Amino acid sequence: MPSSTHWVESLSPWPREGFGLDRIRALLAELGDPQQRFPAVHVVGTNGKSTTTRLTEALLADAGLATGAYLSPHVRGWSERIRIGGEEADFERAVAAVREPAERLGATQFEVLTAAALNSFAEAGVDAAVVEAGLGGRHDATNVLDSRVVVLTNVALDHMEVLGDTREAIAAEKLAVVRPGMTVVLSEEEWKPLVAGNEVVVTARSNLALAIAAAEAFLGRPADAHAAEGVSLPGRLERRSEAPLEIWDGAHNLAGVGYLLPRLPDREFVVVASVLRDKRPEMMLEALSVVGDVLVATESRNVRSLPAVELAELGRRFFGRVEVEADPAAARRRALEAGDAVLVTGSLYLLSELHGDG
Repeated sequence: MPSSTHWVESLSPWPREGFGLDRIRALLAELGDPQQRFPAVHVVGTNGKSTTTRLTEALLADAGLATGAYLSPHVRGWSERIRIGGEEADFERAVAAVREPAERLGATQFEVLTAAALNSFAEAGVDAAVVEAGLGGRHDATNVLDSRVVVLTNVALDHMEVLGDTREAIAAEKLAVVRPGMTVVLSEEEWKPLVAGNEVVVTARSNLALAIAAAEAFLGRPADAHAAEGVSLPGRLERRSEAPLEIWDGAHNLAGVGYLLPRLPDREFVVVASVLRDKRPEMMLEALSVVGDVLVATESRNVRSLPAVELAELGRRFFGRVEVEADPAAARRRALEAGDAVLVTGSLYLLSELHGDG
């Protein structure tokens, strides 16, 4: 029998019969409904969810709570996704514990991972779990939590084929996880009418501000912001080297690129990019072209990844020089040879594949 990790890798991330909560509810019921055995902070939104989740985890741990955290996707390895007590959990064991009923019920990859995380948190007896949603909210596998706090990081046009083609529709899908009695933390006041009747905290538009507000709403007392100072995530403004300067960032949509650009040092970058087909790649490339005139177009193994040849064709409108290299590791090497500053971006899937090449 293949290892739990190899088995998870073999599963489809997309449901064949459409999105819904029936399978995850059935799976959790067979596990004794572990999601009912701890209070949670549920993090939804377009960008910044993983960082906000990790920051909130750190703040709650500093307040003396035993914590769990669930994130996606990963960059270094699958074990990044499930954390207990500030450390990565035993991923093989976590998945093995849910495998038999998950196989029988035909659970998707994300449903398996969600069940493994929630079951691990219950077994560990955590005082609080910070859980990042995958896609949207209403039909996301994480929408089984009776959360104490819900955080909406921000709303941008992303996954429009599933969530809707306006920010208002997308916000409604994400905030569908909110139920009466939950406190809602927002960085965008415009969404307050969608959660009328709930206590709402509106804070600044930063991951740290959101995390502080979430932790304080959960605790009912102030949190020490300094506890989050050492938190960093792979693939988020990650400096891989200084000479040459190489920065990896998983900005995977136009809003993510908009967040990235003003935070880059003032350098002329060679851009290595892979973009998923449904992420408005032409607009992303136009935005990225302001930091450099050279693009090395590549592709990840994700089935939605735009082929490097097609990405390069789009890029020729905005970059003075465009090279095509389908293999991500070779694309990165070519970029490092072409300039003294390299930006690798466009997809966390790209960074995950590159991580082993380092």
